[in-house]
Amino acid sequence: MSNYKPSNQFVVPMKLLVPVTSKVQGVTTKTYTTPEESVLFYGSFRTFGGTESERNGVLTVVDTATIDTWYRPDIKADCRVYLCDSGETYEIISDPENINRRNQFLQFKVRKVGGKA
Repeated sequence: MSNYKPSNQFVVPMKLLVPVTSKVQGVTTKTYTTPEESVLFYGSFRTFGGTESERNGVLTVVDTATIDTWYRPDIKADCRVYLCDSGETYEIISDPENINRRNQFLQFKVRKVGGKA
């Protein structure tokens, strides 16, 4: 059996922004915890120049990345990740993969929230 070893060190400081749902005038709204009240964790952050897609003849590039980190059961697909060094926020777009189901490492993909037109 081969054991997974991360290719990069976990040196990028990040904070996990957890969704909080509430009802406002009968409508369920989702907000996220602020970076100040969120827990710090470290991981590796790799971008690959974004993901290209074409719709109606318009080519767009979505800023995507892959994050590897230590296993944490509170990292879920509906959370966001805040990068402490740049202030950028990314949403998790795939279910985090528990590598070899050993509860040691997680890997997941993220997409940048917001952007410039």
